Amino acid sequence: MGASVGILGSARAQYHLRQCFVFLNMYPVNQPEVMIPGAAQRFNEHGELTDETSRDLIRRLLAELVAWTKKLKG
Repeated sequence: MGASVGILGSARAQYHLRQCFVFLNMYPVNQPEVMIPGAAQRFNEHGELTDETSRDLIRRLLAELVAWTKKLKG
């Protein structure tokens, strides 16, 4: 998950992190991808995310993290 002021929303950073995960044999949560472009317009002056689409993606990502954790634990 990442945010940036540019139009890619941290896509390059996330791609590089995935490459590191492969080398380290880690198990990332791959979906949904959360990339928030134009972050200056999607957060308010208190640092709170106001963009509902991004908030929904984060909710889905956290649900997948819970599901993945349960699979690994089982």
